Amino acid sequence: MAEVRAVLQRCDPSLLDPCGDLDQPECSEAAMMILYLTDSRRIQKVLWRQLSVLDSMMSLLEGLESAQQLMTQPCPPQPEGGARSRWKSLKVESRSGTEETETLLRSLQDKVQQVHNRRQKLTQLVQHLHNQKQQSEHLAESLQKAQDALRLCDRQLTQLRVESEAVFSQLISWQQLRDELQVYVSAVQDVMQIKLLSFNHSELCVELRPRPSSSLSSSELEPLKLSVSWTHDDRFTVQVNEGTAGLVEDCMSGRRSELSAALLEVMQCYVGQAELLCEIQALRSSFPIDWRPAQRLLIYLKSASQVCHLEVEEGYPSSGRVRLLSVRRDGQPVDTSELKPQKTDLSLTNWLVFLCSSPVV
Repeated sequence: MAEVRAVLQRCDPSLLDPCGDLDQPECSEAAMMILYLTDSRRIQKVLWRQLSVLDSMMSLLEGLESAQQLMTQPCPPQPEGGARSRWKSLKVESRSGTEETETLLRSLQDKVQQVHNRRQKLTQLVQHLHNQKQQSEHLAESLQKAQDALRLCDRQLTQLRVESEAVFSQLISWQQLRDELQVYVSAVQDVMQIKLLSFNHSELCVELRPRPSSSLSSSELEPLKLSVSWTHDDRFTVQVNEGTAGLVEDCMSGRRSELSAALLEVMQCYVGQAELLCEIQALRSSFPIDWRPAQRLLIYLKSASQVCHLEVEEGYPSSGRVRLLSVRRDGQPVDTSELKPQKTDLSLTNWLVFLCSSPVV
């Protein structure tokens, strides 16, 4: 074995190089092809060199007479003949083939990548088309529902139009009836001397316009405003509104069947005091007064500290008189002995004028 290695060393030292490990890790198909071609080229190169060495050895052995001559004879020069040139040409062809193969493999890899990209794009387009198809189906369902709802609305609108026309015709007839009733109510109010102001489920407001039997006109006497309320136990309450010239009975109550009699009583009481109430209503626009019908007392506020009390007798102004009860200054009574008007029988208006102009008070 040592002799063979020595012969190989003398002929071609590169033949002693190891061939290398042919085991390679797993890779892509193109890389495996490159490794395969590279290994095949290396194997072919080694085989070619071995054949060349074998041919040289056979030629050398044919010319030797003994083995001792093989050891002593110098190493012949390497031939430059046709075998080596052919080997070089094959080597060039192999290298060009390898380069062409590598170029083709790279081109194949590019095309494979392009195919992969196009496949991904195609998958995305298919998914997009699928989504659009689902959306179109949903839109078609929504459109169908909207059309059904529109047809239903059209039917309901037609029905409502028919009903509205019927209601409108009834409304016209009711308006005509209302106008006729208003005419009747106005006529009844003129006769009954009562005007309805407002009403709800538990209260109504009326205005009484009595016709006084004296020389006073109905325009001089302010209308009497009343609030009539009732409860669930069939009872009513009549309240004279604030601001109207006071009556003795500001509030009345009773059963609902007695309401007409109560209103008539209030009206008669109001008419019976028509002249007094007209005078009080006229005085309120000129003097700061307060009328208390229960005590038949008129309070005159001359100043912030002076208050005068006047008593109005029953039957005034025909039979009753007005007299001065007291005058108070800062809550203390004032001596009224010096207050002597020229006339002893003064009207309510004259008394207020006298007190307003008197320097004693």
